[in-house]
Amino acid sequence: MNAQLVLTLGQEALLMLLMVSAPVLGVALVVGLLVSLFQAVTQIHEATLAFVPKLVAVIAVFAIAGPWMLTVLVEYLKRTIEAIPSMVA
Repeated sequence: MNAQLVLTLGQEALLMLLMVSAPVLGVALVVGLLVSLFQAVTQIHEATLAFVPKLVAVIAVFAIAGPWMLTVLVEYLKRTIEAIPSMVA
C-alpha cells in the first residue's frame, strides 16, 4: 500500500461524507435561516423556536433520504472491504 492509495481512499471517504451529509445540513441551514428571519421580523427570541423546527426538519430528511444514505454508505464500505486483498498484495 503506497501513499497515493491512502490519499485516494481518504479523498473518497471525505467525498462520501460530504455527499451523505449534504441533504441534512442543507435542510438545517435553510430552516435555521427561515426561523431566524421569522424571529427578526416578529422580534420573538425564543430558544426553542430555533431548535424545534430544525429538529423536525432534520428528522424528516432522515426519514426521506435515510434509505438512500444507508445504501450509499453500505455500497462504499462493501467496495472498500472487497478491495482490501488487492491493496495489500
